Amino acid sequence: MRIREVASRSGLAPSAVRYYEQLGLLPEPPRTEAGYRVYPDVAIDRLGFIRAAQAVGLTLAEVRQVLGVRDAGEPPCRVVTDLIQRRHAEVRTKIVELRRLERDLAAVRARAATLNPRDCDPSGICHVIPSVASVRARAVGRKEVPDV
Repeated sequence: MRIREVASRSGLAPSAVRYYEQLGLLPEPPRTEAGYRVYPDVAIDRLGFIRAAQAVGLTLAEVRQVLGVRDAGEPPCRVVTDLIQRRHAEVRTKIVELRRLERDLAAVRARAATLNPRDCDPSGICHVIPSVASVRARAVGRKEVPDV
């Protein structure tokens, strides 16, 4: 099948199919005498895997690694498991960071509600946004800071 059909059936743009081919994620298909790519049916499954792997947070480099293991004739399950565990740990760390940011924003918002713009020190930029250290120090005083 030609690139437009592969793209349509996989939910991708033809340019994405060509890009994945350029990255080595999709083997270069044979071409007709006129130069058109002719993809085998398995290209749809491979593109589906690439999209699913990206949806769970794998990078294209990681997807290439998994496909390389599969193309070498080995089951990539262990590699996939390791990559997913690593990605899960990264997400958990990011969640902790986002919770900390949410607490900091809540503290600044609460502080801003008590400030009068007329009291703004002209030597600074804006007294609504204090240093992060002072925001956290106030949060510690209210016992709102566990980072887990």
